[in-house]
Amino acid sequence: MNTSIKVLIVDDFATMRRILKNILKQLGFKNLLEADDGTTALESLERNDIDLIISDWNMPKMTGLELLKSVRASKKYAKVPFLMVTAEAQKQNVIEAVQAGVSNYVVKPFTAEAISDKLKKILK
Repeated sequence: MNTSIKVLIVDDFATMRRILKNILKQLGFKNLLEADDGTTALESLERNDIDLIISDWNMPKMTGLELLKSVRASKKYAKVPFLMVTAEAQKQNVIEAVQAGVSNYVVKPFTAEAISDKLKKILK
């Protein structure tokens, strides 16, 4: 797993962003950027070359699903791995995210091992 890539963590809760950052740092990732919703994530994507997006689903202004759809519609980021980390565990939500092009899906609460396993799958 290439840990030198640039990762964008998108979540409206600072605590969740910090938890994800700590897990990623433990896994060896160093280039970590944060956004507090889909709108600021899109702004960050315009300014940075992002290699992986980890996003919450439920956020104000723009949801993670809307962000995913915007990312997949962009030429530059259409192929960037996108990991959805969310409390949305209903089958319909998972199906909707898969249809929108999500790379993988983790349901909160999660373990560091679950994040690691999903990243290994999508970053091969």
